[in-house]
Amino acid sequence: MPDSPRARRSAQLSRFRAHPAQVGVAAFALTIAIGTVLLMLPVARVGPGGSTLLEALFTATSAVCVTGLVVVDTATHWTPFGQVVIVLLIQVGGLGIMTFASVVGLSVLRKMSLRSRITAAAESGSVGLENVRGLLLGIVTTSVVIELCVGALLSARFAIGYGEPLGRAVWLGLFHAVSAFNNAGFALFSDNLMSYATDPWISLPIAAAVILGSLGFPVLVQLRRFPRLPRKWVMNTRIVLAATVVLLVVGTTYLTAVEWSNPATLGQFAGPDKVLAGFFQSVQARSGGFNTIDWGQMDSASLLGTDVLMLIGGGPAGTAGGIKVTTFAVLFFVLLAEIRGEGAVNVFGKQLARAVQRQAITIVLIAVALIAASTVVLMLLTDFSLDVLLFEVISAFATVGLSTGITASLPVGGQVLLMLLMFIGRLGPITFASALALRQRPATFELPIERPIIG
Repeated sequence: MPDSPRARRSAQLSRFRAHPAQVGVAAFALTIAIGTVLLMLPVARVGPGGSTLLEALFTATSAVCVTGLVVVDTATHWTPFGQVVIVLLIQVGGLGIMTFASVVGLSVLRKMSLRSRITAAAESGSVGLENVRGLLLGIVTTSVVIELCVGALLSARFAIGYGEPLGRAVWLGLFHAVSAFNNAGFALFSDNLMSYATDPWISLPIAAAVILGSLGFPVLVQLRRFPRLPRKWVMNTRIVLAATVVLLVVGTTYLTAVEWSNPATLGQFAGPDKVLAGFFQSVQARSGGFNTIDWGQMDSASLLGTDVLMLIGGGPAGTAGGIKVTTFAVLFFVLLAEIRGEGAVNVFGKQLARAVQRQAITIVLIAVALIAASTVVLMLLTDFSLDVLLFEVISAFATVGLSTGITASLPVGGQVLLMLLMFIGRLGPITFASALALRQRPATFELPIERPIIG
């Protein structure tokens, strides 16, 4: 029986339907383009004329990808209008373009199409479609509450402790709260936050916002629902929380110990202030991007240790970057199981799916390949040392935003490369790769099994 015209049209249209990952890539690219146009307007820049295409594009990419690398001084180059554009790009990019669009659609239409639910679920890390609407609303509510609370604390400190006018204090508080929770690292001071290195009323609220944002929205939503019932936490929540605590302790101890006597960094502070600054740097290395000391003066050993922290990043489906702590933890448990000679990988009383193990290995290999290739390219384009260039590349790929101060000095080709790394790093290597595939090709048969010699 021949197909009906309606069936044929449906089959033709299905060929042009974008994969959810493709929709996410296109949405991020479109948002960056809109931000670039707005930042090129003369009203967005201090002084006559508008910003150049490269300045606007780099800033928009960094904001949407919640990275924080800059080629111009955010405090002096951009007008209040330009700064508002930047913070809006940070907020939309941190929440996720499809999450933001879906919530707007829910507010206006009171419903979501199946395709919108699939796309939003892919972006927000949902494991099913049963309660995508509730998850999205929970994400927005959690984000707004945390940002308002941190913003209020910072505003009060800027007003009372530093004599800022009320309007200016509120703007500083809200901007840095949004930037911190979204792990963006943009600051409205030319030295970032170096003037507040010893002020716990500035450092700790920002660090707390960065940590909460780096946990990932699925973890935050579950903690909000079951704050005192750890037995109801899923494996993802347990891994993220455990890994976050371990990495914060290890990072703080390592950076504080290495930089303790460095007169250009922690050596200038008293003992308690050294610990505070060391802790703050450890938090920011996990994707926050703020700094209270000059990373250009850090010891090479500190840069290498920070490279590792930046690459690991934060929790999945959140505002942090990197390969994600879950990927790192999966590889750790795979290694542990292999050393013990166990047939299965067990985590917190549950067996780890083999597909997850393959995904973790794939993500790490893609990340290492991109970082290595990009570092080589920058070495050919510039005269900077390997440790500095590697730091910059990982910072861009992991959407961290920390810099030794060379971003603006890179040639145009190097800055374009950093933009591509930020874009790929924000969307994730797997998402970016799947967005380029037209369709999945499931295997229809299996080949015979054979084992090569390993090691």
